[in-house]
Amino acid sequence: MQPGLLLVNLGSPASPQTQDVKTYLKTFLSDQNVIEMPPAIWQPLLRGIILPMRAWRSATFYRDSWLPQGSPLIVNSQAIQRLVQAELPTWDVQLAMTYGDPAIDQTMTAMHARGDTDIVVLPLFPQYTQSTHAGIQQQAQATGISFKFITHFYDQPIYQDLLADQIQRCYDQHHYDAIIMSYHSIPTAMVHHGDPYQQQCDATTQAICERLSPTARAKVMTAYQSKFGPMPWLKPYLKNELMSLVEMGKRNVLIATPSFVVDCLETLEEDYVQNYQTFKTSGGDRLDLVPPMNDDTTFSQFLAHLASQQLAVTTHA
Repeated sequence: MQPGLLLVNLGSPASPQTQDVKTYLKTFLSDQNVIEMPPAIWQPLLRGIILPMRAWRSATFYRDSWLPQGSPLIVNSQAIQRLVQAELPTWDVQLAMTYGDPAIDQTMTAMHARGDTDIVVLPLFPQYTQSTHAGIQQQAQATGISFKFITHFYDQPIYQDLLADQIQRCYDQHHYDAIIMSYHSIPTAMVHHGDPYQQQCDATTQAICERLSPTARAKVMTAYQSKFGPMPWLKPYLKNELMSLVEMGKRNVLIATPSFVVDCLETLEEDYVQNYQTFKTSGGDRLDLVPPMNDDTTFSQFLAHLASQQLAVTTHA
């Protein structure tokens, strides 16, 4: 009998080959928590137009960022799992993905079979949004196994201190004209339907600003990246903001990505390659990224503390 902790990230194709990427995208983009459009309308578009056009292109991006050990998102998430396990030696700490392997239901079932009690499910997303958390929660509930669910951690002072310190240290290394807090965008319709994500992103930026030096704080702005499809998503878009900054003579920019805790396609390919190229082509001089938490031991210690705190609260409630 032991407590269990299930860390969950989004997922990744089994390989960077086009067919595996297509399979992954089909599963991911068929989730109505991600795409709210009625399936009768969306599925023909997805299967007939989007997947044939997008799969091969996404596969090239995955190949560019793929590590010898595998997908960077999974490799970095596994590093967090190992570090958290070391912090919680009496727990069973496992990792699962919302889409792809290891699957949430299979992992939770195995944990339950090993005698794990009081399982805590911790999505590796600081801010809550339907498009990430709802699918995790539904898959966990479908197992019929009791669990505690951590909905967000953007508002935890320890996490805010960690993130602000990371940004400040990067800012102090060079002269920057602007600091962009770039969050993964979501459809504006979700926000209109009550999704708290944008509010939590704004609160994250505010908390970080309060912890930065006055000089750095004055240069902070918020943007959103990784838009998909023709529908309106949260703005301003990161790529447009980068071009606008150059036009205003702000040619040295630092990007932080507070909605990503590990390096993945969005940071490695979209930001380090695509957005970097856009920035340089527009006339920018220096574009740097604050690394995500990845295998930062202090961050893993925070996650271990968060899980222990959640278990203690629910146990004594």
